[in-house]
Amino acid sequence: MADNKPMRLWGGRFEGGPADALTRLSVSVQFDWRLAPYDLLASRAHARVLHRAGLLTGEELDRMLGALDELESACKRGEFRPTVADEDVHTALERGLLERLGSLGGKLRAGRSRNDQVATDLRLYLRDHVRTIVSRLVELETALMSQAEEHAATAAPGMTHLQHAQPVSFGHQLLAHVHALTRDVDRLKDWDKRAAVSPLGSGALAGSSLPLDPAAVAAELGFDSPAPNSMDAVADRDFAAEFLFCAAMIGVHLSRLGEEIVLWASQEFRWIEVDDAYSTGSSIMPQKKNPDVAELARGKSGRLIGSLMSLLTTLKGLPLTYNRDLQEDKEPVFDSVDTLLLVLPAVSGMVSTMRVNSAKLEASAPEGFALATDLAELLVRRGVAFRDAHEAVGHLVVWCQVNDKDLGDLTDEELAKVSPHFAAGPAEAADGTPGVREVLSVQGALAARSAFGGTAPDRVRDQLVSLREIVDGQAAWASGS
Repeated sequence: MADNKPMRLWGGRFEGGPADALTRLSVSVQFDWRLAPYDLLASRAHARVLHRAGLLTGEELDRMLGALDELESACKRGEFRPTVADEDVHTALERGLLERLGSLGGKLRAGRSRNDQVATDLRLYLRDHVRTIVSRLVELETALMSQAEEHAATAAPGMTHLQHAQPVSFGHQLLAHVHALTRDVDRLKDWDKRAAVSPLGSGALAGSSLPLDPAAVAAELGFDSPAPNSMDAVADRDFAAEFLFCAAMIGVHLSRLGEEIVLWASQEFRWIEVDDAYSTGSSIMPQKKNPDVAELARGKSGRLIGSLMSLLTTLKGLPLTYNRDLQEDKEPVFDSVDTLLLVLPAVSGMVSTMRVNSAKLEASAPEGFALATDLAELLVRRGVAFRDAHEAVGHLVVWCQVNDKDLGDLTDEELAKVSPHFAAGPAEAADGTPGVREVLSVQGALAARSAFGGTAPDRVRDQLVSLREIVDGQAAWASGS
């Protein structure tokens, strides 16, 4: 007679089955099924270690590996799926193995536990998907750099407190976002070094009395080493929390970029136009063109930050070693991976296709007395203390506001009337110090900021050379080359 009881990996100790409420609470296969390819990968490595330990014969190993290959193919084709009776991905796959091998399939469980299995599977999953995330980040970095190259010499209003401050190269501003993204990639690459530790072989918490070889398993699975402490190996979710922090920071950077694009695309700014392919309209207002991709990127950051907070809160009071609370580690991780892989291509497409209104940017660059600092620094070069220069230019700005004039509109007499420091003098002094008129030029203000890291167009082009080398290296890392 067929045994219709649900298969469990832990039932021998119990006379009765779990209550329906417990079963519903315990089931995780509906979300951890995506770990199946990684569980099968680890199972092959474990089978080979069992063979080397003399716990599987050569013929048994061949049958085991053949069944695992067949099971993987069936999973890919959708012919083998978890059922409502499967508690988790491990239970489902062991059921599939038993269906193919009978009692031989049960030998694979020797020397391992779901505790070290799931810790291994999740690391394998994340190390794989992080490289895909980095590839998508590289695409966004490349899109921003392409726009920055085109607009290295395009002047734009640089802002602090969202108020006009000093003219900057629009390319310089775009590259500021690239630098933030390169730090995100650096964090992920650094994260990978700590994630490259294999828990498999730690068993439930104390290792195994069987003559297994955790180092061989680690090497086969692409890890740098086996875990040095079996208790830490099954309890550790630092790698998951750290990934979620990296994801949250990416979300923050996407949100800041999204916020700027929302502002730039507004009627008040009109610095850019978002392409139709990355915009939506209004169901009531026919004229509307909404920068939805930028807004959604901004909104998704809350989701990514929330996933980090969720896992940290779960972990904060757990005793060693494994606790069922750790079932809550996977959903925030999976959701963050899915969110990034959904958002990043859309943001890249939006950036690469946006049209920049260079004329509007150039016209807006000097507005709001944005060249005042250049005027103060001219006085400093003439020997005036910056405190006095700051005061003099401040008075000049007030005079302009009262008389409804801009700095560039002032006559020599009006300048001298406000302060003798502004006497016109020669256009350029013998020591190369420019005259007042020369510093009241947006392009002159940009060119003057030629120190390393400055906004001068030549320095922006230098940044591009350096960033292309960095981003090319990131792309190579993501592809494994």
